[in-house]
Formats: sequence, structure tokens, C-alpha cells
Amino acid sequence: MPLKGIVKRQIRFEEIDMLQIAWHGHYTSFFEDARIQLGNHYGIGYMDLYSQGILAPIKTMHVDFINPLRFMEEITIEGILHYTEASRINSEYIIRNKEDKIAATGYVVQMMLNTDYELFLTQPAYYKNFCNKWKAGRLI
Repeated sequence: MPLKGIVKRQIRFEEIDMLQIAWHGHYTSFFEDARIQLGNHYGIGYMDLYSQGILAPIKTMHVDFINPLRFMEEITIEGILHYTEASRINSEYIIRNKEDKIAATGYVVQMMLNTDYELFLTQPAYYKNFCNKWKAGRLI
């Protein structure tokens, strides 16, 4: 089963454009809010990986815009981590507005590199251990 987490936040004034809706470029930051929450909760946050010699830059990002978000609107960002045995992190995001309607969806693929910026061809030991716990149902 995928791992999930939810972050709640409010659209700030600095995030809206002249149309008075959240500027499309900020949606990547909204995804990041959920990505950080998920990673930190499960022990695979950026600093957890970095301390193990693993870098996780973004390779691919996709966003589908469905309903606009407005200033001071409270939103929820659901982050969903999908299992893979590859040396990468696959995450999906669903942003909902104050009426619980979907405002945007998207996904992100992060590759795993060592500290010399070389691609891990197989999962590094730390992440492999995490995936083994996930597969065995030992993650909360």
C-alpha cells in the first residue's frame, strides 16, 4: 500500500498573481510541503538521506491544474509515496481547496545519487532497509 501524509496550509499573499489566484509556479512548493512531511515522518527526509550519503534530486515533475486557489484559502496537500524497488522515490500529490475539491494533482520522481553525483544503480542500503520494512508492513 502507498504511504500517505497530509499537510494543511493557507495561500499567502505572496503566492497569488495579478489574476488573484495562486501562481502556477508555487504549486511545486506546495508539493514540497507534503514531500518534507512524508520524508520526515518515515525517516527518509532530505537530511536523513543526506546523512547516509544519498542525494535525492528531482528528475521529473508533473502538475495538472484543475481549480484555482485564492488568497487566504485553506488547502490540504496529500502526499502519497508509491513503492518501488528501483533506486528512486515516486511520489504523487493531491491539492484540495477549502471545499475539498481537487485543485491540482501531480507527481514527482526523485533519483538517488551518491555524494559524487553518480546514480545509484540499485537501492542504497539505507533506502533498501526502509523499503524492506515497508514491504513487511512495519511502517507506521
